[in-house]
Amino acid sequence: MSELTQEQRRSLSLAAWEARSHARVHGPTPVGCAALADDGRIYQGCNVEHRFRSHDIHAETNAISSLVAAGSRKVIAVLIAAERERFTPCGSCMDWVFEIGGDDCWVISERRPGEVNHELHASDLMPFYPH
Repeated sequence: MSELTQEQRRSLSLAAWEARSHARVHGPTPVGCAALADDGRIYQGCNVEHRFRSHDIHAETNAISSLVAAGSRKVIAVLIAAERERFTPCGSCMDWVFEIGGDDCWVISERRPGEVNHELHASDLMPFYPH
């Protein structure tokens, strides 16, 4: 398991909060996400909500799919920006974290820029995830 540097954390935080500013929401929570690829590049995503809520695109999935579309192969970390006291990715987003990042992918959540809710490996967040 690789450790994240302070510079990587800072860059992820800035990118996630910037992406959050572009969120298109119908609900109460704009969300931004930054995904760090194994090649060092950072990809952004935000939630894009549809009036028929079943079509919503979550920030984590948006960032990870941007990473794949740009040619990167593996996500090392996702940092989620959401102004909530407690926030974790939903099960569907965690499926993508495990699929593209694996057990040791970092999952970080911030309630305010630089204020971490949690910083865990995917396997710590969901220890019984089926493999």
